[in-house]
Amino acid sequence: MPNNFATTLPKSHKEKALQAFKDEYLLDFINIEDPDEEDERVIENEIVLNIKKFIMSIGGDFAFMGNEYRLIVEEQEFFIDLLFYNRKLQCLVAFELKKGKFKPEYLGKMNFYLSALDDTLKQEHENPSVGIILCKEKNNKIVEYSFRDFNKAMGVATYKTSTELPEQFKEALPDSETLKKLLD
Repeated sequence: MPNNFATTLPKSHKEKALQAFKDEYLLDFINIEDPDEEDERVIENEIVLNIKKFIMSIGGDFAFMGNEYRLIVEEQEFFIDLLFYNRKLQCLVAFELKKGKFKPEYLGKMNFYLSALDDTLKQEHENPSVGIILCKEKNNKIVEYSFRDFNKAMGVATYKTSTELPEQFKEALPDSETLKKLLD
C-alpha cells in the first residue's frame, strides 16, 4: 500500500500498521448499478448498511465509530466519511472515500482531519490517528510525491466492486443478457 508509515510512525507501530492495511479492498457487497457513475455518498451508504462486511474486509481489529463523523474546529463543521478505532494499533482511523482517481489535494484534507482528531478526540494513551484515502484508482508515483513532506500517517488504497457472477453460480444461473430477454 502506498503510504508514508515508514517516515511517520515508530518502528513497532509501523509494522502493525503495514499489517493492518491493504493496497486494495474488494467491496463486492456494495450494490451499485453503474460502477463508473458511483457517487461517494452511495459508496458510503452501502458500506454503512454492510458495516460488518466492510470491517471483515479491512480487518477484524476495527471498531466502527461513525460515518459523516462531525468535527468542530473554530465553530466550523467538518465531516469525516468513516471513522474507526483500531484496537491493535490503539488509534483512530479516518477513511476518506473518493469515487475517482487519487488527487494530491486529498492529502491536505486528510492531514487536517488527523490533526483535528489528535487534538480533540484522541486520548492520552492512544497513538496518533491514521488516515486512509480509499479511491477507485491511484498512480503510485503521484501518491509517493504527494506524501513526501507530510508527517501524519496516511495511506492510499483502491477499492473494486465485482460485476462478475461468482464461478459457483455461473452454471446455475443464466447470464445477464438471457435474464434481460426473459424479463422483456
